[in-house]
Amino acid sequence: MGKALGYILSLVGLAIILFSSKIATLPVISSIAKISIYTIVVGVALIVVGVIFMMDGSSPYKVKHAAEEVPIYEGEGKKKRIVGYKRAK
Repeated sequence: MGKALGYILSLVGLAIILFSSKIATLPVISSIAKISIYTIVVGVALIVVGVIFMMDGSSPYKVKHAAEEVPIYEGEGKKKRIVGYKRAK
């Protein structure tokens, strides 16, 4: 739901910017959306909010594990290696 809402908000923001600029030269569209700095700011704000919703709380620094497990190491120093996992308590 969050990603879909993000896409919708971003598209609406892009449409607002498009229709508020001189790119949209149709007489009906240009009379509906007057060129204003406020409409461009609203469009950019909707795009930013949409991108935040598209990120959906994911962080590249979070490690997702299937189960809470801790590694079992063998060796010492640089020669340490993981030999298995056990469930965390």
